[in-house]
Amino acid sequence: MDIHQLTDRLGGLAFGGDYNPEQWDAEVWKQDDELMRRARVNLATVGVFSWALLEPEEGRYDFGWLDSHLDRLHANGVAVDLATPTASPPPWFTLAHPDALPVGRDGVRLTHGSRDTYCLAAPAYRQAARRIAGALAERYGDHPALALWHVHNEYATLCWCDHTAAAFRVWLRARHGSLDTLNEAWGTAFWSQRYTSWEQILPPRASQWHRNPGQDLDFSRYWSDETLAAYREQRDAIRAHSDRPVTTNLMLPSYQNLDLWAFGREVDLVAVDHYPAAPGVGAAADTAFGADRARSFGGGAPWLLMEQGTNTVYAGDRVLGKDPGDILRHTLGHIARGSEGALFFQWRQSRAGAEQWHSAMVPHAGPDSRTFREVTEAGEALARLGELAGSTVRAEVAVLHDSDAWWAMQFDGLPSAELDYHATLRRAHRALWDAGATVDFAHPEHDLSRYRLALAPALFLLSDAGAENLRRYVATGGTLLVQPFSGVTDERLHSRLGGYPAAPLREALGIRVEEYRPLRRDEEVVLSDGSTATSWSESLRTEGAEALAAYTHGMLAGSPALTRHDFGSGHGWYLSTRLDDAGYAALVGRLLTEAGAAPALPGLPPGVEAVTRHAPDGRGWHVLLNHSAEAVPLPQPGHDLLTDRPVHQLPPGGCAVLRSN
Repeated sequence: MDIHQLTDRLGGLAFGGDYNPEQWDAEVWKQDDELMRRARVNLATVGVFSWALLEPEEGRYDFGWLDSHLDRLHANGVAVDLATPTASPPPWFTLAHPDALPVGRDGVRLTHGSRDTYCLAAPAYRQAARRIAGALAERYGDHPALALWHVHNEYATLCWCDHTAAAFRVWLRARHGSLDTLNEAWGTAFWSQRYTSWEQILPPRASQWHRNPGQDLDFSRYWSDETLAAYREQRDAIRAHSDRPVTTNLMLPSYQNLDLWAFGREVDLVAVDHYPAAPGVGAAADTAFGADRARSFGGGAPWLLMEQGTNTVYAGDRVLGKDPGDILRHTLGHIARGSEGALFFQWRQSRAGAEQWHSAMVPHAGPDSRTFREVTEAGEALARLGELAGSTVRAEVAVLHDSDAWWAMQFDGLPSAELDYHATLRRAHRALWDAGATVDFAHPEHDLSRYRLALAPALFLLSDAGAENLRRYVATGGTLLVQPFSGVTDERLHSRLGGYPAAPLREALGIRVEEYRPLRRDEEVVLSDGSTATSWSESLRTEGAEALAAYTHGMLAGSPALTRHDFGSGHGWYLSTRLDDAGYAALVGRLLTEAGAAPALPGLPPGVEAVTRHAPDGRGWHVLLNHSAEAVPLPQPGHDLLTDRPVHQLPPGGCAVLRSN
């Protein structure tokens, strides 16, 4: 069961969104049927927040209303992605099971009144979730409208209650085996934290000052595993009655509660929700950042954009609208990078409720609106791109990403508050995106042999296996850039002794870091090559590497800042500070050139994005997106699938999909 089963069922790429007919009446349903045909919708996500209607009291189901909507959608040529509604338990559940409400780190129990008011570790919640998932699958498992199962919605909720504490202790016993091993892993000899019984161990709740970092890290690992177990339970309940693919919609926010590599191994297809965090070109770069991660979590297989907003850009304390043309550009940005379709939240903008101001395919203004006209344009575009279904994206460059390293860097006792895992990861990807590179994300323990270049921007925590893998990657011909404060702890969060980073990686890089020296918030240093840097510096010495740039003042004057080491048949680079944007872009460009990593379509100017999708039979397609305000001539004119006409240039903000052979 995989995404090919879905695209075969749809006859091409998916287009549609979350559909909540229970919010409307029969007259609106009739309009929806006509408008969906006009917009070329072929897939609707149904039932995400419908638990209170589906199970109005414990154990009693009302499926009649859902029967009629699935039958109606099927008659209208729209397939269904049927959700389990477990992200929003009904009021009767929380009244009957108050112990299943989540508890914050501060010990305060939340109350019903929003979504996600549950604890995943509460037995009553897990039982109720399995029960309704199984009941839905038993009734609709072979329904002709059904194309895909959608478990839950955006797993992310955390809890520190007593149910969680008990489950955490079970997980710790399985991981560590003995209290002696746990005490050693957590370094409990410090601050008199040694545990002498399992019952003494609690989740890392609010405390006086810094919490134990090993305990925090293990709790993050545990919670991800607990969440994955909850997903598996529902998935298996569904599979007992249905042969359709099963997935869940993963989020890609600036925080991370889940190991998405692990989820990628368990779902039949990776599906993500993506909402840009910046307007304009920043939104396009953020789209690529999200899409490349989604593809990578599934091992490069085709994936699905489950949610995006038609007119939604989250920018701090406000929600901005998208620019004209962004609906198509962002949609094609995901398609370019391997998505087998594009869905939105939601079909029709709610007139009441907590998300009534969340944009939708049919806005409050109705179909006579810019938004719906652009939605229709996007639907027509995807209908012309059916031949791309099943094709994949190939990358020659990888950015190394590890959930453990992210969780570890969230510890509040690090030397600088500016050590931001997500921002550093995103910056590395943005520099590669600006340079026109197609990028995969890879775990540091993955096989990296297919990549000419790998960037390790934030591997604060690096396992022994990961360090050895990176050494082997360089020795066998890879080019690796390691950035500051990487490889300084092992998988237990124990500091590496004898110099940083881990010994196998030091060998590949030909350097030894002796001391880290965070810079003042307003401090800037100038390097010997004229570049400037901020935030961080390190005292290191070369052990075989060549110093390419050095610090020019203070106690580090003359010390290496950027090094390069020929090791085996590859090259290990180390950057010990945070270059400014221009300097970092220049370094990334130099690395791409030396590694021989070419853009998908050479000859395009900055501001034009190009990605190639490849079919198993040798066919290929260039997806081109012009993010600039200028018309851009194409180095290789071709036939555009979007317009079914020859194209020689991209207009300002224009898009094209060209057959590459």
